[in-house]
Amino acid sequence: MQKLGKKPNSKNLDLNNCALSAADVTELASLLPFLPELEEISLSWNGCVGGTLKALTVHLHHVNLLRVLRLNNCRLTAEDVTSLGEAFEIVSQLEELDLSWNSNIGGKLSLLTKKIQKGCKLKLLKITDCNLTAKDGESLAEILNVIPNLEVLDLSINKHIGCSMKVIAQDLKNVPGLKELNLHMCGLKQDSLQGLDTALQHLAELRKLDISCNKEIGGGFKDSTAHLASLKNLEVLDLHQCCVTEEDVTVLSQVIPLLSSLQELNLSSNKSVGVSSDPLLGRLRFLPKLKSVAISNCGLGEESFSSLAEAALHLPELEILDLSWNKCVGGNLKLLLGALKLATEIQVLRLSSCNLVAEDLALLTLLTEDGHLARLQKLDLSYNNSISDEGWVVFCQGLAVFKELSELDVSLRPLSCRDCGPWFSELLAALTKLPALTELGMQRWVLSESQRKRLESFNQDNTRNIRFDC
Repeated sequence: MQKLGKKPNSKNLDLNNCALSAADVTELASLLPFLPELEEISLSWNGCVGGTLKALTVHLHHVNLLRVLRLNNCRLTAEDVTSLGEAFEIVSQLEELDLSWNSNIGGKLSLLTKKIQKGCKLKLLKITDCNLTAKDGESLAEILNVIPNLEVLDLSINKHIGCSMKVIAQDLKNVPGLKELNLHMCGLKQDSLQGLDTALQHLAELRKLDISCNKEIGGGFKDSTAHLASLKNLEVLDLHQCCVTEEDVTVLSQVIPLLSSLQELNLSSNKSVGVSSDPLLGRLRFLPKLKSVAISNCGLGEESFSSLAEAALHLPELEILDLSWNKCVGGNLKLLLGALKLATEIQVLRLSSCNLVAEDLALLTLLTEDGHLARLQKLDLSYNNSISDEGWVVFCQGLAVFKELSELDVSLRPLSCRDCGPWFSELLAALTKLPALTELGMQRWVLSESQRKRLESFNQDNTRNIRFDC
């Protein structure tokens, strides 16, 4: 551990991203007999672990208290998966297994799953981006009845597993304590969604459901939300980029407001959300626990934006609001004035590519001067080329009030350039009064030689990430 620059810890062996060699893995294995209290092993992001795992697993009987094993992005081979399966008979206390980003696991998961026996204590299983096949999905479904304590299942970014999702969904009833189900970009189709909805009646403890970036489920919500509304403990629902239709929005506007514990909702990149005549956004008022609302690139019109603004008046705990890529926000930010005054917890505000104008920035400045937005940490105003130099001057003059601001992005759109103008001096003066600032995006603003030197002088200790490229 000292050789690798890590502090020794008898319970946690953290060698994440340490450029381990095959020899290091062998040496590590020889140390296991001297670590009987070991509970966690993390070898993630060490590509040379692949092909050497057996040298380690044959010694795992010395650490029978092991609870956590992380092997993501280790270039695991079929032999490694087999060795890991054999080790399951030894590490009876294992609760967390992360095999994510090992593409060679695809088609070979059964080498692991067939060794998992009844009574397995796994609570967390992550197999993100492992090139899983439909056959792997079936192998996974077969073991759900022997891991009844499972609380987190992450199969994200496995585009071919959607073909076996109906089979997996049928066996989810065997893990009634499941709290987190991540199926982001899994190639789900409408029939997969129907099977999943049927399974939800058995998952009363579910806290997070992510079915984002499954474009082929669009149009399927009308037949697949009967049990979604029953998830009274659901806190996170991610439906971004699901190609939801106007008919889907009609159904979701009836269901989502019933999720009384919901804290995070992501509907981004679903254009029908903004154009539908159904009051989905207006009904968010019935979810007072919402802390994060992402409606980026939803094709909002002035009417839907107005409905959202009115609903936001009833969201006192809101911390994150993302309205990026909705052009109607520009010139209409005043509709959010009342909500932003009441949102005392707001920490992240994203308004990228919203066609903002000087009037909108003046409104933000006015709010801060009146003591609002006091906890704002991240502000994204990028890709708003429509803001005049005068607008930036007014904004920068009031910027110093954002005492907790850690990230600010004022970058221009790609393929555009513009001189920094008179507001640069105001910006630099404000930055010196923002001790928490660590990230500043100024890409595609053209800086003069003297402006560049002043900016570099401001960041001479290199404690901030300042991005400019013109």
